Amino acid sequence: MSAHLHISVLHRYADPRGRRREILTRAGCAGSLLVIDRDAASGQDCRLVAHLAADEPRVNAALTCRDYLRNPNRWCRPLVPADLERAPIAEDPIEDSIRDLIEDPTEAPVGAPGDEVSRLRDRRGHVYRLAPLPRGRSIPELRWQRLPADGPDSAAAAAPARMRDVIGALETYRPIRALTAGALARHDDDPDISTSKLRGELERLLCSHIVLNRGLREAVLAAVDQQGLTLSEITFRCGHFKRDARGNCHGDTSWLSRRIGLVAENGKSEPTPWVHSDVLAQIAREGLGISPREVELG
Repeated sequence: MSAHLHISVLHRYADPRGRRREILTRAGCAGSLLVIDRDAASGQDCRLVAHLAADEPRVNAALTCRDYLRNPNRWCRPLVPADLERAPIAEDPIEDSIRDLIEDPTEAPVGAPGDEVSRLRDRRGHVYRLAPLPRGRSIPELRWQRLPADGPDSAAAAAPARMRDVIGALETYRPIRALTAGALARHDDDPDISTSKLRGELERLLCSHIVLNRGLREAVLAAVDQQGLTLSEITFRCGHFKRDARGNCHGDTSWLSRRIGLVAENGKSEPTPWVHSDVLAQIAREGLGISPREVELG
C-alpha cells in the first residue's frame, strides 16, 4: 500500500503463531471503504475482510472488525489490485441503474424489440408475460401478468402479478428485470400506456435488502455434498443452536432450512425464495467461510 493513502487502524492482535497483525481501513473506489487485515510489522500479507459501499455508515467498519475477531472461522481473502479500483456495489441512482440494465448486452430482453408479450414459464407451468393490462375507461397499464398452467392464453385469463412475485416464482432476476427496464424505456413518453406502477416495482426491487436465496441454497447443498459439512455444523457456526434432552448443543437446522428455502416458514405452505441480505452474508461468511458475493444472484 502507498504511504500517502489515508489509513486508520481499528485493532491490533496476535495470530495463533504469535505474529502481530492489524486491522485497518483505507479509502477505496467511489467513496467506498476497505477493511483490511495485514501483517503489522511489514504491512504485507494484506487480506480483504470487507468492502463497504459509500453509503454505508462508517461505524460498520468497526462492527465488521469486531465480528471478524469474534469468529474463529473468520472469512477473508487476499487483497488484489482490482479491489482498490472498483466499488463493491453499483453507486448509481435508480434511473442510471435502469439505463445500465438496458445497455448491458447480458440483460438483453427475450423476444423482438418492442415485444412486451414475451412469455416466461415457472417450474409449475404457470406462464408470465409483460403486456398492457386493460383498466376500463382508463388507459391500459403496463404490468406483469400470470396465466394459469395449461389455461387459455387470453387477456381474460391473465391476472396482474407483482414483478417481485414473478422473480420469486422463477428464482432469477433475468430476464424479468431486463424486460421490465426495456419496456419502461420504450414507453416512457407513451401517453397511451401507464407505466408508473411497473416503474415503482422496479425501483423498489433495485434498492431492496430482500434478495433471492437460490445461490445461497446451492452453495449450502454443495458444501454438504462435496465438503462433508452438515446443516447442523453450518448453522452452529452462525450462532443458531438448541440443546437436546442431555444438554448437548446442536445447530438449529430448521432455522437454516427456512432461510435457504428448503422448508416453509411456520404457517406457510411453500418455502420462501427470499432472504435478507444481512442473513445471506452471515450464512456465507460464518457458515460457509466464503464471500457473500459468491452466492448473490445478479
